[in-house]
Amino acid sequence: MRAGGEEIMATPRGYQIPPPKEQAYRAVLACRHKPERTEEELQTLVDYGVRVLDVIVEHPLYGELRGSLMLASRADVQDFLTQVRSSKATLLSALTGGVHLHTVEASRPEAIERAKAELRKRGILLK
Repeated sequence: MRAGGEEIMATPRGYQIPPPKEQAYRAVLACRHKPERTEEELQTLVDYGVRVLDVIVEHPLYGELRGSLMLASRADVQDFLTQVRSSKATLLSALTGGVHLHTVEASRPEAIERAKAELRKRGILLK
């Protein structure tokens, strides 16, 4: 299907066809935390109605490394964390001492701003 021109994304939960485009606001958030705070970070974002599209790290040799996440709910976050634990894979942020970026999306810009304020309060947001 992908070779035929269909827009299909590879995510931790398998291949997905993106939902129909609605009015969405995007931002890139710079974060830093230890691996044990990943759940707190991701649940905070989805609790504010923010979809976490990806995670990005800057690698000194390879440049930008990006992993698709597509997390929109607590259930999505739990599925992702279960997959992390069962695969024994390390998070991309382990390559950069916990520093990473997330591209996020919400139907209202206020949702992103409230999520940023909460992450800042928790000491996760870098800026």
